[in-house]
Amino acid sequence: MKWDPAKYAKFGEYRDRPYFDLTARIHADAPRNVVDLGCGSGALTAALARRWPTAQVTGLDSSAEMLARSDSAAEPLPNLSFSHADIAGWMPSDDTDVVVTNAALQWVPDHRDLLAQWLAALKPGAWFALQVPGNFGSPSHTLMRGLAESVTWSGRLAGVLRHADAVGRPDEYLNIMLDAGCAADVWETTYLQLLPGPDPVLEWVRGTGLRPVLAALSAADARAFEADYSALLARAYPAGPHGTVFGFRRIFAVARTPG
Repeated sequence: MKWDPAKYAKFGEYRDRPYFDLTARIHADAPRNVVDLGCGSGALTAALARRWPTAQVTGLDSSAEMLARSDSAAEPLPNLSFSHADIAGWMPSDDTDVVVTNAALQWVPDHRDLLAQWLAALKPGAWFALQVPGNFGSPSHTLMRGLAESVTWSGRLAGVLRHADAVGRPDEYLNIMLDAGCAADVWETTYLQLLPGPDPVLEWVRGTGLRPVLAALSAADARAFEADYSALLARAYPAGPHGTVFGFRRIFAVARTPG
């Protein structure tokens, strides 16, 4: 699946806020090795490099399109580097102090099992912070799935959209962290984003959740699907006098390993 960095960045101010809310709960004083799993263009990873200037900060991402933007999206910092890699195959090194993964694990099957392995492999006193979407039950996603499963589209989109196991419940992440012996802080937030312009929710999901659908269809079919989907979204998210309100629910979990 290819990503469109420009499309993803269009609502950057809205998408970035959970990253800073997440990393504000990491209370590491002077880490030496910091890893950002699923770093995208690296613009937010640069914030970690500025926060901890004595740490080596590495961003990993499986999208070559996103990483191609890292030179321009992330300011040049001597302690910041990027690597093209599948985070599902990553394991922490002996000197990893902080791991951040923001809006990435929903794309990784069995990431809850991986989380338990990552926590077990981290050294004592290390930090692990994750954020994943909690809006798979929102109209933006249920309408997309329902349309993909309709008679018109099911033949071309069967099995394209994951949802039932894409993310865990907040208590699942809490229990994984507690079972690993960690101190854990888990919470959820729904941001009421006020989106401007016509078809703003469609434009939003074009940058993320709609990507698998667009990748599976021809250009003509993608336009037809979007037209049907747009009509459904307009009824679910009517524009108001100030714009279109879009509920953006996120799940956060921060752990510190024992020791």
